[in-house]
Amino acid sequence: MSRRRGRPVHGWLAIDKPLGVTSTDVVSMARRVTGAAKVGHGGTLDPLASGVLPLAFGEATKTVAYVMDGTKVYEVCVAWGEARDTDDREGEVTQTSPVRPTRAAIEAMLPRFTGTIEQVPPAYSAVKVDGKRAYALARADAPVILAPRPVRIDSLSVLDCPTPDEAVLRVVSGKGTYMRALARDLALALGTCGHVKTLRRLSCGPFRAESAISLEDLAKLGQDDVARCLLPIEAALDDIPAVPLIEEEARRLSQGQALSLLSLASRTPVHGLAQGEAVQALCNGKVVALARVAGAEIRPMRVINL
Repeated sequence: MSRRRGRPVHGWLAIDKPLGVTSTDVVSMARRVTGAAKVGHGGTLDPLASGVLPLAFGEATKTVAYVMDGTKVYEVCVAWGEARDTDDREGEVTQTSPVRPTRAAIEAMLPRFTGTIEQVPPAYSAVKVDGKRAYALARADAPVILAPRPVRIDSLSVLDCPTPDEAVLRVVSGKGTYMRALARDLALALGTCGHVKTLRRLSCGPFRAESAISLEDLAKLGQDDVARCLLPIEAALDDIPAVPLIEEEARRLSQGQALSLLSLASRTPVHGLAQGEAVQALCNGKVVALARVAGAEIRPMRVINL
């Protein structure tokens, strides 16, 4: 995340990231174009991947975690017959196989990879091993031993098999699911080896490719034009219950004070809120704080200063 002197720009912008650039490159360009003091992104995309990269500006950076926790949709092309050390086409070939699974065999295997499954992250990943990034160890030819961890895949389907050597999959997944690991493990289950040939993210939380803008278009925008394109901070909080407040309540919450659920219940239904549940506190339609239900109160977690 960039924290430099600049303009107080607040909100979200979905970028359609092209191939060959990093997420950090996109953040740097957005900072130059907008002059914003603070810019972050809601979920890394590797240079090999294209698609939706949500950018958070200013106070919207306080809501990044909710986007990263959101559901993602990917289109993944898996190439059969070659394993690579990075589990994508940029790596070195480590194994080959003559086996090419049929579409019927692939579709029959998909239920095994749907739901909550155990997945070992790729060796070339940002997962930490004894305080060091796995990719740094892998690049230094040090052994990388990663433990399996649970990930969620909501939906998995075959879109196309353009050649016997590849299949295009649509994946709807939760936080922390590696498409490279999915391609690797699916290939092994089908009696062959494989890697990700291409990867495109179609959505990330509430942000969709259809409404994302290209880096080319971003570069053409002036600072005032960018401000008009920004989505409000609340755009990242679609799945979080909203609690409307009057101005006095908003002021108290912004000052770190808790609010009684009983006092709020006279104006808004709060009986369905669970203990520990996160809520967005709104005043005049604008988010003023992210709060949590605690006992008979809602308590501020992150105050939005606009």
